[in-house]
Amino acid sequence: MSNSSSITHFLLLAFADTRELQLLHFWLFLGIYLAALLGNGLIITAVACDHRLHAPMYFFLLNLALLDLGCISTTLPKAIANSLWDTRAISFSGCSAQVFLFLLLITSEYCLLTIMAYDWYVAICKPLHYGSLLGSRACVHMAAAAWGSGFLHALLHTANTFSIPLCQGNAVDQFLCEIPQILKLSCSQSDYLGEVGLMVFGAFFSFVCFVFIVVSYVQIFRAVLRMPSGQGQHKAFSTCLPHLSVVSLFISFGMFAYLKPRSVSSPVLDLVVSVLYSVVPPAVNPLIYSMRNQELRDALRKLLQYTVFQQR
Repeated sequence: MSNSSSITHFLLLAFADTRELQLLHFWLFLGIYLAALLGNGLIITAVACDHRLHAPMYFFLLNLALLDLGCISTTLPKAIANSLWDTRAISFSGCSAQVFLFLLLITSEYCLLTIMAYDWYVAICKPLHYGSLLGSRACVHMAAAAWGSGFLHALLHTANTFSIPLCQGNAVDQFLCEIPQILKLSCSQSDYLGEVGLMVFGAFFSFVCFVFIVVSYVQIFRAVLRMPSGQGQHKAFSTCLPHLSVVSLFISFGMFAYLKPRSVSSPVLDLVVSVLYSVVPPAVNPLIYSMRNQELRDALRKLLQYTVFQQR
């Protein structure tokens, strides 16, 4: 293969070699995918239909559920189909689309989690200015900025990566198309210097968002600890806990995936880590938010009761 234009498809990493284990992975991932569809779908429907949830926090939560739904739908259905049909192939266009969509959604989610940290900071530290700082127009603009940042980031990376000549075969050592794995197929190291520059800029942007989240929560914890009422402290901590849990899950898995030392890297470990950061958060985020949020639980309960009565 002289360059990327001669590649018609890539070969993804299989989860198992035996047919029994392939079918086990099929049923496992199908269950996770259906649970993610159900959980995120219920949150989207509840927030959209219940007027009591038409607030900035739930507007951002709706966007988060949309991103989670798109993220897991970008990677898992192909893995499920490959396990079922005992194949590893993904077309060149399918691989590039997967890279673009996954980067768009994962970057937008990180930006949105940063915005949600700001939402909690304003709600707890500047409650009198909440309405002016987080009006409906401001919320729409911030959500659009998160989606737009993800789109621009994904477009630059995808266009640059798939313009690099590839001469090292077409086997991708991962269950999804990932830029670092595709770069391993390049003809020479000098071919992807531009992509390395984009990665460095992306890492810097991620670090800035991380610092912003940390500073926001430091201010939140300081404000909460100054509250005279123990009940008020407990309520503030319990409302912040879901977002903090989701952020911690998202960042810890992502940092371990891309910053782990080469000495501990192996194909099996890389496969497990990629599943953890691309599959687990979208599946468990709805559970994390619904467990600690009474208003959301009430809305979900009413939605389920309405659905059951309508079927009868």
